[in-house]
Amino acid sequence: MPKAAYHLIHPERRTTSVVFASPHSGRDYPWTFLRRTALNEHSVRSSEDAFVDQLFDCAPRAGAPFIKAGAPRAYVDLNRSADELDPALIEGVSRQGHNPRVASGLGVIPRVVANGQAIYSGKLSMAEARHRIETYWRPYHTALQGQLDQAHMMFGEAILVDCHSMPHEAVDAVARRGVRRPEIVLGDRFGAAADGAVVDRIEEAFTRAGLVVTRNTPFAGAYITQAYGRPARGRHAVQIEIDRALYMNERLIRPNGNFEGFRRVMRDVVREIADIGRSDAVPLAAE
Repeated sequence: MPKAAYHLIHPERRTTSVVFASPHSGRDYPWTFLRRTALNEHSVRSSEDAFVDQLFDCAPRAGAPFIKAGAPRAYVDLNRSADELDPALIEGVSRQGHNPRVASGLGVIPRVVANGQAIYSGKLSMAEARHRIETYWRPYHTALQGQLDQAHMMFGEAILVDCHSMPHEAVDAVARRGVRRPEIVLGDRFGAAADGAVVDRIEEAFTRAGLVVTRNTPFAGAYITQAYGRPARGRHAVQIEIDRALYMNERLIRPNGNFEGFRRVMRDVVREIADIGRSDAVPLAAE
């Protein structure tokens, strides 16, 4: 029996057009996958956005739905298109142009985890890839689309907050340019995925919490922001990347001593972000 593709937590009363989602914090590892991977159980978790779901699980108390992945990123990546299949991993896939994510082993069925560690010692069948997509990827995106459609119907707009974490070292290049190391990176695909007023309000929420925020560098958003962000139609998508060192020990994949304190900070941030989607909170482009 497959594990749940996603977990959807509804608020008692929906009061905002904001939908929070965590596509990379899933940790329901199928035993068949663990039996097949060439990695140990610790190494295979290295690409997880570990504990991000716990940072945002307060969203329903702020009147917003929260959807989180069940399946882990190493098994199926929900932030990729279903057709981003890797010919180096999946039998019968032909090379069609250059996709840098697929080429680096990070397609919808990943070939590697963090630091380029290979997940498998051989190839997977096309049937296995299709099974993962139909059993996990498609239900997650169907549920996410449903929540956004409902928000749009109720409030005339939908704001997707796509929640992620980033390795501490990921922003080293930004810090080397002489600016403060960002602790939060907001990705709106350089304005293509969300109205600037929405992104401004999200940035203000983190800045008021004392966090250093940058936009689109080094993460501008991937498949989810590209697929769901249609600001001219009242549909906005913003990716949030949080420095893992703020709340966890990356090497051990465990919460650190600041975890509960940072969780309290995030409760205030989440509430402020949810406020963006309450009636007449911010003027947005009409359809």
